[in-house]
Amino acid sequence: MVGAGRAGADGAARRVRVRVPATSANLGPGFDAFGLALGLYDEVDVEMTASGLTVDVVGPDEVAQDETHLVVRAIRATFDLLGRPQPGLALRCVNRIPHGRGLGSSAAAIVAGIVAAAALDRPDLGPEFEAGPAANQGDPGVARPGVPADRAATATAAGPAAAAGPGPGDSAGPATSVPAAAAWMLRLAHDIEGHPDNVAAALSGGFTVAWQDVEGARCLRVDPFAELRPVVFVPTVRQSTEASRGALPVLVGLPDAARTLGRAALLALTMSAAEPAAAAQRARTLFSATEDLLHQPYRLPAAPATGELVARLRALGVPATLSGSGPSVLALAVGGEQAAAAVGAASAEFSVAPLSVDRSGAQVTRLDPER
Repeated sequence: MVGAGRAGADGAARRVRVRVPATSANLGPGFDAFGLALGLYDEVDVEMTASGLTVDVVGPDEVAQDETHLVVRAIRATFDLLGRPQPGLALRCVNRIPHGRGLGSSAAAIVAGIVAAAALDRPDLGPEFEAGPAANQGDPGVARPGVPADRAATATAAGPAAAAGPGPGDSAGPATSVPAAAAWMLRLAHDIEGHPDNVAAALSGGFTVAWQDVEGARCLRVDPFAELRPVVFVPTVRQSTEASRGALPVLVGLPDAARTLGRAALLALTMSAAEPAAAAQRARTLFSATEDLLHQPYRLPAAPATGELVARLRALGVPATLSGSGPSVLALAVGGEQAAAAVGAASAEFSVAPLSVDRSGAQVTRLDPER
């Protein structure tokens, strides 16, 4: 178990709590680009200690409890990037995101480690927390439309992470959302994860479009429309991302690529809260927008129950896709009635989780001992 937090003489946080949402990637046609943050959370308490490493894990999945743990690896990588000496660490990880199901568990762990290390490196959780390495300051690599980067970089919100409460003997400050301008965090997370879609949504919340240029990973974030009601169907079986990617062809035909590109553009526009539409119209458009010919036709044959569920949901008019590389299924229901119809289509092989859209992304709370 993690001990009581300490504050150093410089006032820097010595113990923080980070909460990171589950994510679904691709959403059909947005292969390796689209991400959606979901209202299901992993939570990690991280304390800097004099030496050593302890990892306490709460959750059903077996994970490493040594230096190979993804949260630990991300913390170490962040301190290296910041040019700081490596501290001892005590971690308590509450894992709620299923592993190996296409819901971004590895992205959540990576983001948790990066955000925790950045917060521990800063004297407070205000604007200095968001600054990052000097080489990347002022670079709005994670952009929110209509929000200037300087405003987004200093915005904070007392969010649900604060409601989770501190441990015994601790007092918690307000939860601070990771800022839109934290481009360096996205780039580091992408370097560790290998693809930017899940980590972008985990950092920023909402619906994200990620891409790479010569400077690294970048992301654009929008708030999805209010009537969106995601429903996740989680099977008991696991599937590795690497194995799922192995089923993909090296080349696809031009007609398939062109059709999928059009659907991806349509999906990005349909997801935006700024684009007004009646619920029925949006549901029909979203159904068409989630069609994909790049990856799902090649992945679904390896998971027959998943393929059958996707087909059953779509026969009801529900926009349904693989969640990431699978084997979970994501239904992007519009309104409560369609969400209920989606839940009713589940088979015994799947557990069903109606979820909200997470609109805050990763959040960090400082935990200090009571004075």
